[in-house]
Amino acid sequence: MTLDFWIEAVVKVILVFIVVLTAVAYMVLLERRVLAHIQSRIGPNRVGPQGLLQPAADAVKLMTKETVIPEAASRRIFLMAPVFTMVPALAAFAVIPFGDSITLFGRVIQLHIADVNIAVLYILAWSSIGVYGIFLGGWASNNKYALMGGLRSSAQMISYELTIGLVVVAVVLQSGSFSLVDTVTAQKPLWFVVTQPLGFVLFVIASMAEINRTPFDLPEAETELVAGYHTEYSGMRFAMYFLGEYANLMTVTALATLLFLGGWHMPFPSPAWMAPLWFVGKMMALILFMMWTRGTLPRFRFDQLMVFGWKVLLPLSLVNILVTASIVVVRS
Repeated sequence: MTLDFWIEAVVKVILVFIVVLTAVAYMVLLERRVLAHIQSRIGPNRVGPQGLLQPAADAVKLMTKETVIPEAASRRIFLMAPVFTMVPALAAFAVIPFGDSITLFGRVIQLHIADVNIAVLYILAWSSIGVYGIFLGGWASNNKYALMGGLRSSAQMISYELTIGLVVVAVVLQSGSFSLVDTVTAQKPLWFVVTQPLGFVLFVIASMAEINRTPFDLPEAETELVAGYHTEYSGMRFAMYFLGEYANLMTVTALATLLFLGGWHMPFPSPAWMAPLWFVGKMMALILFMMWTRGTLPRFRFDQLMVFGWKVLLPLSLVNILVTASIVVVRS
């Protein structure tokens, strides 16, 4: 590990951090405009041309707002809880590859921070930690609505993580590796969405529930729980919850692209420099689908949410593993 290696690693970390935070900010604007279009509204258009400076205005507003802490709250846990949501969402990008490699100034640059042979397990581990931020925030607020939102989130994430894990097992069986780079390489002849359409559908649905996207946003159901687990949060700590949710949205869509949609592989011959653009394009298609779903479908009841996870998605994911394992054995 030479000095050049460490310089390259640090530059990649800083670049990915800046790009992800900027993308998260503008995804908020994109969703507001998409939902406005679906609901025949205008959406943000006052700050900057076509409202493009709205994320910057929101950032200034949140940074200058006072952080209010309830008198009976567990102060230290209350202040730390948003960190447990935002940090895991950003840490997952350390192993997400955005492309194969490029040549820059005569040097071959890999388009990922790290290629580890347990990348899938790494991402699943960090996503499991994210639930602590939501639960601790609800518990430390000393608010019954916030506590109910935290409890709902714990039950929901545990339930739907099982489906995600089982779907990922089927993909690992087919690719033969936990490395995301190896998984994408295994899809060069044929994307896994073709060989595992059921797994892809299950992964997308369970991912939406995992990150509390509508129609699975029961932990923060406004009509029932005011704002759920972050009812008592304001200022930058509320922003950390908000940014963590959208960073998780980017993580699950990137993971779905890598596991099922061939990663940066292109459906037809294109210049090599377009590979990362194809990757981002596939991510954006999934993100827009989830935004469209939010503006279209009503919220589940909580009992329906649990029944759907345990009695529908979980059995189907077990069937998907059984079929995949049988095919792998027969082919071997």
